[in-house]
Amino acid sequence: MRSSKLSPHTRTGIGSSKMRTERSRLDGATVVLTGVSRGIGRALCKLLIAEGATVAAVARDATALAGLRDALGDRVVPFACDLSKVAARDELIDAVTGRFGSIDGLINNAAVQTEMSFTSGNVGDIAQKSAQEIEINLTAPVHLVSRFLPIMSGRAAPFIVNLTSGLAIAPKEAAPVYSGTKAGLRSFTKALRYQAQSSCPELCVTEVIMALVDTDMTRGRGRGKISAERAAAEIVEAIVAGKHEVWVAKAKMLPILARVSPGIPERLLR
Repeated sequence: MRSSKLSPHTRTGIGSSKMRTERSRLDGATVVLTGVSRGIGRALCKLLIAEGATVAAVARDATALAGLRDALGDRVVPFACDLSKVAARDELIDAVTGRFGSIDGLINNAAVQTEMSFTSGNVGDIAQKSAQEIEINLTAPVHLVSRFLPIMSGRAAPFIVNLTSGLAIAPKEAAPVYSGTKAGLRSFTKALRYQAQSSCPELCVTEVIMALVDTDMTRGRGRGKISAERAAAEIVEAIVAGKHEVWVAKAKMLPILARVSPGIPERLLR
């Protein structure tokens, strides 16, 4: 864990109205957050605002963004963007930079998951869906990091958070592209952290390995889901504490089970 110029405060809970003994690193920070229109992103946006941050809220649905701003106030600054398109991402980056000049943090939360079979599905349909999924889940986070990182220089406690999944460790048979993109994002995040440790030590690079969360994306899939609010709280706690890696809920069991037998996580998640 790295030290920060803004030490984590002592809290009784995220968003608590009780007196804080120290200033949160999020208090006064400007944070770019993708995928805010629903699920984890929406819950996370609320908590970031409660911690004192201004959120550059990114989603494809402009109407949902307007509703979020109406609900949470003017510290939500909406940016409508289709993250599957390179040109749209470039426009987003230029718009955020023009609006804020510099930012303190980037949270790559947006993702899509499509169940598909490469052995029995329609080849053309699979190719199109796979390309979109790779763009949103992997290419977009890499693109955003590459462009936003330079404008974080000089900030007191800059951070990048990438959300991956237990499926990055043990893939799901029905979601091969999603599993592959999360594995790629996990590897990218680790390599980025290595680079930061040697050349940009003030930057905290965090991977959040998610368990199954109750969102629109997981509707009808799996059991034992955690709420989006709980997932969001763990992300904010990680940012405030400057953690490099966070295993959420049942995902905590994966490295333990892998030490017992590498095949156990694979059987559970397949």
